[in-house]
Amino acid sequence: MSEIYDIGYRHYDGPRLGRGHATRALALHSLRGIFGLGRTARSKIMPFLLAVIMLLPAVVTIAMMALLKQRGLAYSSFAVIMQAVIAIFLASQAPTVVAPDLRYRVLPLYLSRPVTVTEYVAAKVAAMTAALFLLVAVPLTLMYVGELLIDMPGPPQTKEFLGALVMALVLALLLSAFGLALASLTPRRGLGVASIIAVYLLASAAVPVIYGTLLSVDETDAAAWAWLINPFWLVDAVQVWLFGSTPNSEGGYPSGPWPALIVVALLAAALSVLALRYRKAASQ
Repeated sequence: MSEIYDIGYRHYDGPRLGRGHATRALALHSLRGIFGLGRTARSKIMPFLLAVIMLLPAVVTIAMMALLKQRGLAYSSFAVIMQAVIAIFLASQAPTVVAPDLRYRVLPLYLSRPVTVTEYVAAKVAAMTAALFLLVAVPLTLMYVGELLIDMPGPPQTKEFLGALVMALVLALLLSAFGLALASLTPRRGLGVASIIAVYLLASAAVPVIYGTLLSVDETDAAAWAWLINPFWLVDAVQVWLFGSTPNSEGGYPSGPWPALIVVALLAAALSVLALRYRKAASQ
């Protein structure tokens, strides 16, 4: 004998927040996941350890200003000097943003709601960009606040600080797009980490080899282009062009807007790869 139970199903009559709210919620969820919030304690160790390491140069710089009345690390040099830590953060956390959805094939569930592939990719890139920007911007801001409070000789270096913040955002966007594009090519987190580290090491190792080779044959102008292989020096070249900061490379960079155009082209290429990868994943 069968029975009928009233379990209280009814239609939803409340406000519908729409696609924009869903995209923002996905971005916030991804950002929390990058720092291990809402996950196990083990997931928090790497991101917060790297964040603390990023703060150490800022603390040393403030100590130098307070005790020696000397400026330490320049704002415009911070990202280039700390590039290894930033690259490790990207390699360790970017796969956590994209790999689980690909590995467990839950992307069609996201797209069954009013969220398009473009909005899904935008949410993931925005989350990774925000995480990388915070990683660089917080130490920069700490250094600037310390400079204001200590009352160093001469005016505060506000222009260099603001320029460094702008370029930190550009760098975060470029690294996020490329890191997520590489990580999305495999559903396995370990392979994603290895691929990002391999590309960074290859780009970093290629710069001195190509630069030295071109200098040895007196191709000074061509040698300046070798620095643009590494994304950190590429963005530094844009910073030099836009804000007139001191180059962090030996011999300087190519003059003009070419580094900025390269950044735009690389961003377009990386975002296109991400969109194509997720369109393919959504159709499977």
